[in-house]
Amino acid sequence: MKTTAAALVRHALERIGVRYTFGIPGVHNIELYDELLGSESITPVLVTHEGGGAFMADAISRATDTIGCLVIVPAAGITHAMSGIGEAFLDGVPVLVVSGGIRTDMDRAFQLHDVDQQALMRPVTKAQYKIERYEDAVPIVYEAYRTAVSGEPGPVFIELPANLQLLTGEVDSLPEADFSLDRPAVDEQAIGKAAAMLAAAEKPGIFVGWGAKDVSNDIARIAEHLGAPVSTTLQGLGVFPGDHPLHAGFGFGPSAVPSARNAFDDCDVMLAVGTRFAEICTGSYGAVPPGKLIHIDINPEAIGANHETPVGICADARDAVPLLADAVTAGGEARDRSPVEGVIAQGKSAYRREWLRHDSRGRVNPCRFFDELRAQLDDDAIVVADDGNHTFLVAELLSINEGGMYLSPTDFNCMGYCVPATTAVRMALPDRQVVGIVGDGAFLMTGLESVTAASNDVGAVWFVFNDGELAQIAQAQEMPYQRTACTDVGKLDYEAFAAATGAAYVDIPADAELCDGIAKALEASRENTPVLVNVHIDYSKKTQFTTGTVQTNLRRFDTGTKLRIVGRALKRKIFGS
Repeated sequence: MKTTAAALVRHALERIGVRYTFGIPGVHNIELYDELLGSESITPVLVTHEGGGAFMADAISRATDTIGCLVIVPAAGITHAMSGIGEAFLDGVPVLVVSGGIRTDMDRAFQLHDVDQQALMRPVTKAQYKIERYEDAVPIVYEAYRTAVSGEPGPVFIELPANLQLLTGEVDSLPEADFSLDRPAVDEQAIGKAAAMLAAAEKPGIFVGWGAKDVSNDIARIAEHLGAPVSTTLQGLGVFPGDHPLHAGFGFGPSAVPSARNAFDDCDVMLAVGTRFAEICTGSYGAVPPGKLIHIDINPEAIGANHETPVGICADARDAVPLLADAVTAGGEARDRSPVEGVIAQGKSAYRREWLRHDSRGRVNPCRFFDELRAQLDDDAIVVADDGNHTFLVAELLSINEGGMYLSPTDFNCMGYCVPATTAVRMALPDRQVVGIVGDGAFLMTGLESVTAASNDVGAVWFVFNDGELAQIAQAQEMPYQRTACTDVGKLDYEAFAAATGAAYVDIPADAELCDGIAKALEASRENTPVLVNVHIDYSKKTQFTTGTVQTNLRRFDTGTKLRIVGRALKRKIFGS
């Protein structure tokens, strides 16, 4: 039959279950957009910036059972989207990036958008493809999808030249998709060794990341049998329910909250699942696991990368963790959990009291905000945080309960994630509460995606933590330098911005307005109206993550450097900057 490659790509996207595409049409992909408009199962969504579209595609993959998809123009569309693509790459999130390409049927130089897109995408995608023949269009999309979701997931790139979209060519048939995925076999001897090591432990501990998101119940079986505390990475918040009495918190080292530090004190055997022990989750590598480490991860390069690992199991957590849970629970009676649960409960209560005692000087106390938000959220609510000081406030003060979900940019650590991601998730899951926590600096980066939300009647809620500066960096500067540089954020009239973009507006200037303000925002969201909530947050108290991470880095310096940094800070504190 004669058809265009645009029609073939649309067919393949439908077959792999794509529900939304995000992007902006241009001369190099208008034929594909015309095909998408005729699809009965795919909704093409216009965004205000391809970077926002990339974050939306990422969020769809994290929050739903379908893969997120970008459809963008070449060159500028690619470079605009690269921040979100890079985030998906380092965070292990599958995304399909489909870009138009310059014509391959013209012997002319200096075509519009003529850059080497394959080279641009190589550092931030698992694989790069270029469709050069009509008969390859469908198989390439299928192969790209398998690559994106196999092993440690990640984004893939497909380039579709404009001439193949516009002109017709012959194809003999439409191949069927094979969605079976090869998963590494589980080493059952290693499972037995891990179970024996955990059984012999005096103070076992469990550390889980995003890679454990599908085995929460099995992690709970292991933790409850061993009486072991469970802490999570930042991206793994919600992987283990925050309201479970064995949930210790985020992290386990000097940058972790007291409940986690105390519960993991003298941990002699650690089970780590779906984590790379990367910089953020370890507080700049300050959290060091014990020598007896059991590490389960689908990426063989993650096992042993940062810490010697006596028992490394390269497997999909969905295969390995249930087997380990069966082996652990078959080995004798369950231990008394109450001592560990008591340590965790006391630590959480003490840390919360510390925050509530803090004088926020008429602004919103972060702990009171998260207490009220948690009280009004459903247990299965989805919380999306951006990158900044507010990220670690969420990690330390908000419980992501059973059935809930947490999304955040982590290893690429890219600001601007929250507004578009919240929009996409609420669009895909309109019956769920979806709220975003975003700093004022990050909001300025992608806040115009509120236009996308309003245009599509998406009831996303964004709680903008407005303090007038890039607080995480300002605090990191203030502690060693006693002054800040380039961290004051330009003023924005949030009420006028909301009105201009079609969002509802709620102002929360102090603690007294928390209950009514949050209730109004959630009510407007139920009416499919996006809501901008201006939270006049107090950032004068530092998170444990900030304090612990700065101290960890300071301890890493040689004596001369320590004296220079501390001496300079003292001098500036006494005499001024």
